[in-house]
Amino acid sequence: MERIYFDNAATTPLDPLVLEAMMPYLTEKFGNPSSIYSYGRESRMAIEQARKTVAKLIHANPSEIFFTSGGTESSNAAIRAAVQDLHCRHIITSPLEHHATLHTVAYYQERGEATVHFLNVLPGGHIDLDHLDKLLAKHGERTLVSLMHANNETGNLLDIHKAAEICKSYGAIFHSDTVQTLGHFAFDLKKLHIHFITGAAHKFHGPKGVGLLYINELLKVKPNIHGGAQERNMRAGTENVYGIVGFAKALELAYLRLEEENNYINGLRKYMADMLIKEIPGVEFNGDAFGQSLYTILSVSFPKSEKTEMLLFNLDINHICASGGSACTSGAQQGSHVIRAIYPGSERSTVRFSFCRHNTRNEVDEVVSKLKTLI
Repeated sequence: MERIYFDNAATTPLDPLVLEAMMPYLTEKFGNPSSIYSYGRESRMAIEQARKTVAKLIHANPSEIFFTSGGTESSNAAIRAAVQDLHCRHIITSPLEHHATLHTVAYYQERGEATVHFLNVLPGGHIDLDHLDKLLAKHGERTLVSLMHANNETGNLLDIHKAAEICKSYGAIFHSDTVQTLGHFAFDLKKLHIHFITGAAHKFHGPKGVGLLYINELLKVKPNIHGGAQERNMRAGTENVYGIVGFAKALELAYLRLEEENNYINGLRKYMADMLIKEIPGVEFNGDAFGQSLYTILSVSFPKSEKTEMLLFNLDINHICASGGSACTSGAQQGSHVIRAIYPGSERSTVRFSFCRHNTRNEVDEVVSKLKTLI
């Protein structure tokens, strides 16, 4: 049996066209972009062209685009800037965020630099935006709101425009972890009241190790890494030239194919849900699976039993790649803070299946058939 890869929310395969765009900067175009001679200048030009491409695709200004090592660094940098440079003394977030956000806000709370407030989670896993309105009314302008656009475990989508308008009405700083939606969702940042968004190329068929941080041009923040003038004095260190070129190419391809892929992948996801309902009694879907949800993710709960305790491990043995949520450690289910927050006290054996354009109905049929034998 060939390997079936249903963990695209963790990472996606590199698109051959992206690799082709990157290859010259891995080989003959090796100059340091900070050097003044021609080898350096052609690398610098590649970075700035990539910045323009990305800015155009998400309707931002090139001066608002900063390249980083990935989504985790970008979220850390945004939260640090909000607390230390913009003097936000309150942080409003949710218990469903990625650990890149949760661990960072906890760090600033432990240091006494900010107080963290958690929003209520509604049944089904959406964030209570009425609660956001009430908390902002109480805490005023010196507040950072950090809410992910799509949950990386359930796929639930935040009404990002509504959240942005609430933040705007109270003068709050708004950061959104858009790692799961950049490349899968059309952004117009000129029409969205937002201060920071983040992205990672490997979520949309780009290379690992390169990410994006958008910083609204109205903000005045200090460098994230000191020691050089790279990224307009915001992030010192020699740039990941081939990664940045790959990021821009991957995002360009993603938005060219956006509608087509949305239709195909969402159809595949719904097909898998229908087959699971048909073949496996007691199966349930986490979050708002077929409402306000990202089309790439299907979070499935199976009835708790001895057989489902080692389900991820057994799927792995059968060459099926999936996860328990945001991560899978040594094939064992570690438990998910997201599932616990949405369904407190429930005993669910959860598997997250996530799809890309390379997946097929035949693969879905094989996985459902194998699940029947395992469960």
